Amino acid sequence: MSVAGPPVPELAADAAACADRLREADRVLLASHIDADGITSAAVATTALARAGIDHEVVFEKQLDEASIAGIAARDYDTVLFTDFGSGQLDVIAAHEAAGDFTPVIADHHQPADAATEFHLNPLLVGLDGSSELSGAGASYVLARALEPDGGDNRDLAALAVVGAVGDMQDGDDGLTGANEGIVAEAVEAGVLETRTDLALYGRQTRPLPKLLEYATDAGIPGVSNDEAGAISFLSGLDLQLKQGGDWRRWVDLDDEERRTLVSALMQRAVSSGVPADRVNDLVGTSYTLVAEERGTELRDVSEFSTLLNATARYERGDVGLAVCLGDRDDALAEARSLLRNHRRNLSEGLQWVKTEGVTHEDHLQWFDAGTRIRETIVGIVAGMAVGSPAVDSSKPIVAFAEKNDEELKVSARGSHRLVRQGLDLSAVMREASRSVGGDGGGHDVAAGATIPTGERRGFLTAADELVGEQLG
Repeated sequence: MSVAGPPVPELAADAAACADRLREADRVLLASHIDADGITSAAVATTALARAGIDHEVVFEKQLDEASIAGIAARDYDTVLFTDFGSGQLDVIAAHEAAGDFTPVIADHHQPADAATEFHLNPLLVGLDGSSELSGAGASYVLARALEPDGGDNRDLAALAVVGAVGDMQDGDDGLTGANEGIVAEAVEAGVLETRTDLALYGRQTRPLPKLLEYATDAGIPGVSNDEAGAISFLSGLDLQLKQGGDWRRWVDLDDEERRTLVSALMQRAVSSGVPADRVNDLVGTSYTLVAEERGTELRDVSEFSTLLNATARYERGDVGLAVCLGDRDDALAEARSLLRNHRRNLSEGLQWVKTEGVTHEDHLQWFDAGTRIRETIVGIVAGMAVGSPAVDSSKPIVAFAEKNDEELKVSARGSHRLVRQGLDLSAVMREASRSVGGDGGGHDVAAGATIPTGERRGFLTAADELVGEQLG
């Protein structure tokens, strides 16, 4: 029995059918994608299954393809719950279902393949946008609410669904919108989340103020962003107590009046430096705080939490990220922080390499090929960071290549929400351009990826450039 109406009414019937099927199973294999959204999807789903008394095991897959689905089938579970993937591989999954290998239950938000299955929960099937309105973790949360035992209440899991949505880059200029808003509202009602209008810079909980501003590359404020001495000089000109006990204070350490002073000065500097009005307005946005987490830690801020999970995923330690989501604040959190430090070092070195080597420009996009110098699991993040740096042209999407193995290249593409508003859809670009050269891809409008044969880079770029040109007119 639910304590309130369904968080996404359009999906209530599909969620109820999926939940009923899971309750009938002797045991369930929960297979999830290994990224921030996939890890939170798994955390939400495994908690809901446990609370419903359903015996299950969790596995992570970097990507779902014929080989990994065959491996899942070989595990001999009669029911498999796929979270944050499965829809796009429905043709392969449906063949296993027809062969009697397992019954699939899917909670996903990616574009479904051209096949059908009975227990399928996906916002795109009911007219909701899976790129911006509901993440994989959001779909898992809708299922979790339908799985509540009598007297149960899974609304506390909404906090992890919000982490997943932010990790999936669904928080635009106005924060989370669409079906995500219902989940945010339930998280606030359950007392696990706080929302407020705040400085929209990454690192509010953990970064010392000079670093907070120096690394605010998206804002692009001359003399502050990407400028350590400039950031310190700017702060020193404000009537604020900047240090406490010899250490720089963080944003979280400031009171409301001090925050207003800093934001006002930052906006004035941006305007006087000629930063465009839309970018000045983007300095302030909606923040999401996990109120049960310790103040000043990366777990308290939703975007920092999602980055921590991403660090575990990129080094194929989804088990560590899952343990953190499930409440391990000892060994798993220490390991996650270690992975995050390593991740940041690799990202910094990768971004420096891009700045040094530069990018190559086509008519409508820009690109770089990192070969083996940047790990294929993080090249997309490096590309996203490069979008906010002076090293690239912000008016074009960026495409990054890295060696996946001897036969394949990993391709990652990143845009901006401004380009998406102008018509950019990188999911379609990656899918169509990769398929034109014998690969495959997909993702979201602002961020997408593909895998292509090693010798097909030029053919892929020609097709992708043409597609971007058509989208952006």
